[in-house]
Amino acid sequence: MNLLQAQIGKEYIIRKLSTGDEELEAFLFTLGCYSGEPITVVSRRWSSCTVAIKDGRYTIDNALARAIEL
Repeated sequence: MNLLQAQIGKEYIIRKLSTGDEELEAFLFTLGCYSGEPITVVSRRWSSCTVAIKDGRYTIDNALARAIEL
């Protein structure tokens, strides 16, 4: 299951990032988005979703949300 299929408000554990881009994965790591970390979908729009990771909230596009496997 990927992040686009997650329920809003439910906490999940990130299993894998499959972006295919090392720089993007390094950036996500600095945000706290890596395997084993909890993530929660706060809201969803037609082209993006807002997620809570650690103490921050971030808006990511749907392509990146598909690359975050739960």
